[in-house]
Amino acid sequence: MKIGERLASWSLARQFAVAGGGVMFVATLIVGFWVARMIEENVVRNTANATALYMESVLAPLSQELSDSDRLSQGATRALHEIFDNTPLGDRVAAYKIWKPDGLIAAASDAEEIGLRFEPTQSLREAWAGEVRAEFEDLSDEENTRQAALGVPLLEIYSPVRELWSGDVIAVVEFYEVSHELAADLVHARRMSWLAVAGVLAAIGGLLYAIVLRGSRTIDRQKAELSRRLADLGELSERNTALRIRVQGAAARVSAMNDRALRRIGADLHDGPAQHLGFAALRLDLLADDSAPTERRREVGDIAQAVQEALRDIRQISRGLSLPDIERRDPCEIAMQVIHAHEARSETKVGFHCDCTGVASGDLSPATKICIYRFVQEGLNNAWQHGGGIAQSVELSLEDGCLHLSVTDAGAGLGGSTPGLGLSGLRDRVESLGGRFRLGSRPGGGAELTMELDVGGN
Repeated sequence: MKIGERLASWSLARQFAVAGGGVMFVATLIVGFWVARMIEENVVRNTANATALYMESVLAPLSQELSDSDRLSQGATRALHEIFDNTPLGDRVAAYKIWKPDGLIAAASDAEEIGLRFEPTQSLREAWAGEVRAEFEDLSDEENTRQAALGVPLLEIYSPVRELWSGDVIAVVEFYEVSHELAADLVHARRMSWLAVAGVLAAIGGLLYAIVLRGSRTIDRQKAELSRRLADLGELSERNTALRIRVQGAAARVSAMNDRALRRIGADLHDGPAQHLGFAALRLDLLADDSAPTERRREVGDIAQAVQEALRDIRQISRGLSLPDIERRDPCEIAMQVIHAHEARSETKVGFHCDCTGVASGDLSPATKICIYRFVQEGLNNAWQHGGGIAQSVELSLEDGCLHLSVTDAGAGLGGSTPGLGLSGLRDRVESLGGRFRLGSRPGGGAELTMELDVGGN
């Protein structure tokens, strides 16, 4: 499993714990270093300022002669030694140097350093600008080699020495204060600052994690509930689909049964009442002889004409109700059969295009075949009666399990007419099989009757 997929499988609380923990750790390091650095700088600066103020009050009077000389006199040097060797100040100050502007050491606790020149450091240059500078345990400069060898924590302080009557900086005193207590205080301050930063960020992280954990659990419960409801909806959808298929199957069977019933009714009309009416018409012809009175012959003729019209109507009804043998025919053959019968009856021509490659007779249910037959039959009858049979056309195709069938003409179109019983029954037949029925006018004139029927499950 890839890292992205593994992370996506974790809960939101776990993702936050990992990502937030990393961010909090980095933030703790950054803030901790910054706070510790700021505390150290402030402590060192405050200690240096206090010490420098004291040292200036002691050394400034002895260093005034450096305003016009590069060396201290023997008296001033001896006085400095007395101060640092025979007073408690000497216990705190491990060494001192007095600098001239060009990096020259004018006086020092170590006599060997007097007269040496070094490249001025940044702190020394800032002290010459009148600022008190301090560095703690940073003895990496070349001029600090002897002091670094002492091996004790030293606070290196640069304090400007000003001329008493002009206030100009005439020298810089650098002294090294032994700062065991300062080192201990800084260690304690660093420890406390790290603990404070870590504690605050841990509290913030813990609070945020608790909020995210609560939200994550709520989301997990909702996801579980949604999954359960989705499963219920899926089961309900499957049941509805099965029910719809059963309803469509029942509707198809009812439609087929109705067509068979109509076929029997048509056969019964043809073989029963039609035969009796034919016999009655024949007998009436025999009764209408020349010897009968004129009034009687006229009455018999009227009765014979009525019987002939009734016989003709029954035969037409029988032909409309009966279906030819379509059980073993494919869709193209069924549509072609209806078209040939219509052309013979109406003496018109019908264009036909069929693309149902690969569909055999056994691939369609009887109800679907009957629907195709009745659709083409009713469509062509309407095209002939209402459209004058102009440019009649039938198109049949099958694509992705969906059968498309349309009957068009170039007649007067629908206008404001209302579909009759034939089209209404045809719509019910198509929709009972789960299909879509549409009747509309064509853009160039004429009417178009369209059916779409899913036959993938047949």
